[in-house]
Amino acid sequence: MTRTPFTLSLRSTDSVFKIRQSLSTVLSHSSTKIISRGYITIPITSTIAYHRPTIRLFKMPIAAPVRTLSSSQPLKRSTSPLPAITPAQNLLRLKAHLQNLPTPLLKHVHLSKIRREDPNLFFSVMRDELTDLAPIVYTPTVGEACQKYSQIYSGPEGLYLNIEDKDRIPEILHQYASKLVTPPQILVVTDGSRILGLGDLGIGGMGISVGKLNLYVAGGGVNPHGCLPVVLDMGTNNETIRNDPLYIGLKQSRVGLEEATEFMDAFMAAASEAFPKAVIQHEDFYSEAAFDFLARYKEKYRMFNDDIEGTGSVILAGFLAAAKQASEASGKPLRDHKVVFLGGGSAAVGVAKEMMNFFMMQGLTEDEARERFWLIDTKGLITSTRADVVSGKIASHKKFFIRNDTEGKEYPSLESVIEYVQPTALVGLSTTFGAFSEFAVRRMAELNQSPIIFPLSNPTSKCELAFSDALEWTDGRVLFASGSPYPPQQFKGTLREPGQGNNFLVFPGIGFGALQAGCKRITTGMITASAIALSEALTPEEKQKGLLYPRLERIRAVSARVAAGVVKQAQEDGVDTNETLRGLDIEALTEEMNKAQWWP
Repeated sequence: MTRTPFTLSLRSTDSVFKIRQSLSTVLSHSSTKIISRGYITIPITSTIAYHRPTIRLFKMPIAAPVRTLSSSQPLKRSTSPLPAITPAQNLLRLKAHLQNLPTPLLKHVHLSKIRREDPNLFFSVMRDELTDLAPIVYTPTVGEACQKYSQIYSGPEGLYLNIEDKDRIPEILHQYASKLVTPPQILVVTDGSRILGLGDLGIGGMGISVGKLNLYVAGGGVNPHGCLPVVLDMGTNNETIRNDPLYIGLKQSRVGLEEATEFMDAFMAAASEAFPKAVIQHEDFYSEAAFDFLARYKEKYRMFNDDIEGTGSVILAGFLAAAKQASEASGKPLRDHKVVFLGGGSAAVGVAKEMMNFFMMQGLTEDEARERFWLIDTKGLITSTRADVVSGKIASHKKFFIRNDTEGKEYPSLESVIEYVQPTALVGLSTTFGAFSEFAVRRMAELNQSPIIFPLSNPTSKCELAFSDALEWTDGRVLFASGSPYPPQQFKGTLREPGQGNNFLVFPGIGFGALQAGCKRITTGMITASAIALSEALTPEEKQKGLLYPRLERIRAVSARVAAGVVKQAQEDGVDTNETLRGLDIEALTEEMNKAQWWP
């Protein structure tokens, strides 16, 4: 047997795709066999994954094996080199391929593969096609990807920790940190217990953490090498997923809040020690845990909860614009607006608390501002005389908005509450498709010249009201913002653009601003500042068209403006450490944020 040596030359700047292409060409000879292994360096970010039952540590290799070949025949070499493929050609090829894929999920899967193999290519196409691709890499498509996470799984994408390793978390994170070239700047952490409006998806929540970080890079300019998605596997109560033979997470019921809190305490302490400059974002924890963890860690760590604080910020920004337009149409003072919420989860309560700042800006006290809100959960309007409230069985986070002024009367439905309150604004975070009935919407239009209606539940399959129905049932007078994207609609000869109150407009700026400020923690004032900055980011043309939010194609500029507002407030709150940004006005800070953004 004759051994034929070969030499394979690779540059450190070569993409993973090019390296694999070169190796495939060499290894294509039909009779080649592996007889030994060496290593070459390939620039892939290390990724650690934890899985049971073997509790093994997996990492995506920094070094990939090189094969020494043996053949009974000489290895045939091409007389001409491989064709030179430019980055621009790769980008065009990717765009063309995406157009030929028939479903959003297939596009999502393919883009995930590209991101792992060539981040520059992935974020280049995101840069060029952000408006079209944001719904593919995040909501609504990411919801389906999370539901089918174990079926479409093709390798670890971040840090997977399970409850059985609670005592080993410091060891695991320090081992992980020692392997990194670039320390993490942003961690997005979930336990998969309440993914969008889809419920408990267990380890499938990793898709949300990955998707969110894609938007941090594409929309906020965070360096992709500083992004770390994390899923904390504490079991799942979703029996369908748990019994799936392909499910890769812990096949046990979800642990209770007390045990989950012990696990979170260990994780937050270890993560803050291992990654001392990183911002930690909590994502899609179930309501009670979300509020408990936010209260527990907000004053201690550099963290925020996007479902509670990010959602509150983006809706406050939209409400600032909508309330001004509605008051101009009706002549009513801004302080007289009344808001009904359909939904009593963590997002709804968080949004309502953040929106209270609007009324306090008009001179109301905190107690007076709270009286401008009525919250409806699955049992109806939350009142002091309702049975679960009297018995003390109501979730703790709902207690803040209990109504004491209903004189013992109960209002079990949205329609009955609208008749009782006669609100100017209706906000939906119920995750119930079509929950804003035609009767309710038409009644809002009868009560208001410009009714404010925000159906915010994600994904679209959980949204309370479609934009087309909102236009028809209000005769086009609605001030509309949804959580998921809707296309523009022709209405009576005019093309109407819906507002989208997507957290994408604020969370990249919150995280990026906190990083640039080097803040010790993320204050409530910084969250409110992000909302005000977003409302001020509207261009004159956008205001003239009656838009409530800036257009998504301007997300980089918008994120820079939001980040600047966050930095300014961090300075005023005394939690910043970056002295070089002190003394700059908001315009100069915005320019500094633009300069600091990463570009592919």
